[in-house]
Amino acid sequence: MKKSKWSVLDLTMGSLFVAMMAVGANITSIAPFMVIGGVPITLQTFFAILAGLLLGSRLGAFSMLTYMLLGLAGAPIFAQFKGGAAALLTPTFGFIVSFILIAYIAGKLVEMKRTFPMYITAALVAMVINYVFGTNWMYAAYVLWFDAPEGFTYQLAWAWMLVPLPKDIVLSILAGVLGHRIEIGVLSKSKFRNQNQAA
Repeated sequence: MKKSKWSVLDLTMGSLFVAMMAVGANITSIAPFMVIGGVPITLQTFFAILAGLLLGSRLGAFSMLTYMLLGLAGAPIFAQFKGGAAALLTPTFGFIVSFILIAYIAGKLVEMKRTFPMYITAALVAMVINYVFGTNWMYAAYVLWFDAPEGFTYQLAWAWMLVPLPKDIVLSILAGVLGHRIEIGVLSKSKFRNQNQAA
């Protein structure tokens, strides 16, 4: 039977990841030089993947949706402490939307098979989706409604993404390793996992 309602524990775990996303988004507040081509180098992808791996597809995606909606409502939890509906028109908003998708996909993959290789695979697949979705959104934004830098091309958009790519590959693998360790060491024996398996 499919679980239809989330418990207080579920919502608490989800809220924890909303808070971690806000922290991860604002690493650039102490290192403003970590913004390349308008793309802040943050820990959001790491936490979004981890949300899916640990919370599962539905709750992980819901926590990322909550993060996005809180930011759009005006809470300063996006990168560089930004928030508000104006974020919808920024070139990097596609990456925020993709967090919902990657948490769902990472969660769905490990729900099928909770093995170490699957955790690593799920994390890397999620990262690729984050890059593809976010970069294409960014390119479309610059072409259609945002002032593009001089000489901006689709190739340049992807060239910008080469800067955070090594960091995100390492952090995605780390999310997979950490997610699996937490699963076998803590969550598999916890009330949180047991209540979800029994639902």
